[in-house]
Amino acid sequence: MTHTDAGAELDPVHPTTLPAPAGGLTAAEVAERVRRGEVNDVPVRSSRTLAEIVRANVFTRFNAIIGVLWLVMLFVAPFQDSLFGYVILANTGIGIIQEWRAKKTLDSLAVIGEARPTVRRDGAATEVSTSEIVLDDVIEIGPGDKAVVDGVVAEADGLEIDESLLTGEADPVVKRPGDQVMSGSFVVAGGGAFRATKVGREAYAAQLAEEASRFTLVHSELRSGISTILKYVTWMMVPTAIGLVVSQLFVKDNDLKDSVARTVGGIVPMVPEGLVLLTSVAFAIGVVRLGRKQALVQELPAIEGLARVDTVCLDKTGTLTEGGMDVTELRTLDGADESYVRKVLGALGESDPRPNASLQAIIDAYPDAEEWRCTESLPFSSARKYSGAAFSEGDGESSTWLLGAPDVLLSSGDPALAETGRLNEQGLRVLLLARASRDLDDPALAREARPTALVVLEQRLRPDAADTLRYFAEQDVRAKVISGDNAVSVGAVAAKLGLKGGVVDARDLPADPDGMAKALDEGTVFGRVTPQQKRDMVGALQSRGHTVAMTGDGVNDVLALKDADIGVAMGSGSEATRAVAQIVLLDNSFATLPSVVAEGRRVIGNITRVATLFLVKTVYSVLLAALVVCWQVEYPFLPRHLTLLSTLTIGVPAFFLALAPNRERAQPHFVRRVMRYSIPGGVVAAVATFVTYLIARHHYTGEGALDAETSAATLTLFLISMWVLAIIARPYTWWRVALVAAMGLGFVLVLAVPRLQDFFALKLVGLTMPWIAVGISVVAAAALELLWRWVDRRASV
Repeated sequence: MTHTDAGAELDPVHPTTLPAPAGGLTAAEVAERVRRGEVNDVPVRSSRTLAEIVRANVFTRFNAIIGVLWLVMLFVAPFQDSLFGYVILANTGIGIIQEWRAKKTLDSLAVIGEARPTVRRDGAATEVSTSEIVLDDVIEIGPGDKAVVDGVVAEADGLEIDESLLTGEADPVVKRPGDQVMSGSFVVAGGGAFRATKVGREAYAAQLAEEASRFTLVHSELRSGISTILKYVTWMMVPTAIGLVVSQLFVKDNDLKDSVARTVGGIVPMVPEGLVLLTSVAFAIGVVRLGRKQALVQELPAIEGLARVDTVCLDKTGTLTEGGMDVTELRTLDGADESYVRKVLGALGESDPRPNASLQAIIDAYPDAEEWRCTESLPFSSARKYSGAAFSEGDGESSTWLLGAPDVLLSSGDPALAETGRLNEQGLRVLLLARASRDLDDPALAREARPTALVVLEQRLRPDAADTLRYFAEQDVRAKVISGDNAVSVGAVAAKLGLKGGVVDARDLPADPDGMAKALDEGTVFGRVTPQQKRDMVGALQSRGHTVAMTGDGVNDVLALKDADIGVAMGSGSEATRAVAQIVLLDNSFATLPSVVAEGRRVIGNITRVATLFLVKTVYSVLLAALVVCWQVEYPFLPRHLTLLSTLTIGVPAFFLALAPNRERAQPHFVRRVMRYSIPGGVVAAVATFVTYLIARHHYTGEGALDAETSAATLTLFLISMWVLAIIARPYTWWRVALVAAMGLGFVLVLAVPRLQDFFALKLVGLTMPWIAVGISVVAAAALELLWRWVDRRASV
């Protein structure tokens, strides 16, 4: 290796660097690099800044349209005709406040869940935040750790790194001193240390990781669907609004101020201004609610994805079982000396600086054989299913030992496998200790290993796992247990938790996607699954049209978590799993998952409901304007009338309905489902209202006729809108009935109180026309009910 000056550029093909000092940088060297700006200062943001939140909520296309109309109304019409502008201000303020609350929740949770790499400074290992790493820092890494900056390996002890998230190459890469390490890759086996050669924005992969993990509102069917709807609304609005302006200002010889007011009254309700706001608010409140349950939402669309999940793939260890284990029994084989076996196990435990849960249980049970010295080690790998070490024993003898899965290390006919099977059927985990006759780097190492003892481990079931699995069954969400452990043992654990279904050894799974998908449909528990198989299984389920959530905490789950529709990682899991997951359960509680799924369903189901309310208004507003242009009559409403109707039949009830519980699994094709209800609802409302208006024009004559005609039309539109609300509010609960009743009483109050009558220019004249308006509303409501039921039947076919 050639020496270069400190801080020299690293050649990507032939990496050359100074040897990393064993003790790392000194405090003075760190301070100097900070002064020079050689710090890993990539800003990792969990959410939008306050300025971005304000800009996104204020500077919208429809706010601009309504803002201009509001300014016009402030100058030409009474105060009550400009109320719609104040409603928009209030809505925008609510949106900003709610998203700001969500941002603060996300930021605080992100700090809790932030990875803290271990660096060597002044001869000691210390944890720092990723933003505190400086150029030439020596960073220690072990299984599950992610490389947060680019660097060069300084030390390697069986170090294997997975670069698949960057290169697409699935096989782990063995790293030796002098080899490159790319930010975004992660350790799957072994350990070591590397020296940082590129930090901050110079590490390109780190920039990609930052962009991938930013809190975002994009890539969401719901958001894109609403954008599509708004695009169509804009196309309909422009020609209709132009026609309305011409007909009211030039064709009809009316008072200018009254014409302007009625023109604005026709244009404003075309804008579904509250729909985007309500979507943002519902998402933001979802983030806050999940945050209170210690669930960090790293990508906002994850909430939407959760609502669509129909299959949950569960890793057994750390999900159904707690991380820790206990050694319950040691069974020697072929007359092996138990005291000697205990020494071997103690030495194996001491040989691994980063033991997994199984090895930690062995360390706790068997003390280190101090006179034994480890000369070489082979870290555990999920692909190999075993680990190993070579020792120089106290008497000068040397030996090589393997510890791993019996069904991997033993031949199919070995009698020890039958005993292992009986133990696995009890839900116990069994490891085989075997003596090897080959070197650790020999590809045929496990082939001639001599079985020496069985180590029996008991796994601790999570107390909440059974209830969680029961919840998924009740919600028609299929649970698939996918584990690297022995299939029989995993099946026994699943049975204890009440999960029924076939148990499959993944080594027998078909390699082709169709065959694998069929096996996944038939089976429930899968054991001896390799990391690549986990990824393939997620893909096979998705190929059958399933929306898949994957949970896990180990490095062997990373690829599957990345490919799943929703990746859910445990907070105590490896840094790599937390980095690729959309949701991190910071309290490591599997019982949080039902709340997470329920929150997703609540948000999406309710937004789909209230979107229909908003778009019915848009459809009837556009159609009413078109009918007015065709008949060359005054527009029937002033802005104050539609502000009142929108508040009572859409704004207030939509806010409560959007936050209500909702357990229905979300369905795809958001735009199609919303529009198939909105279009017939809007058409019925517009036609019925316009018919009432035309009849009233013939019924009333003389001074005050226009106000009387407007009042009759308003009554019809209100009653039909109330029926739309009553349908949307189903299934009824006490509070939903109370909500609908309260909105109806609000309108009655306006009609009953003289001052409110004057304020909103609403006064029903005589008895004949109001009862005609009610009769038309009843007929329209019946037609609407029949139409929507017909749509429901067509949709279910």
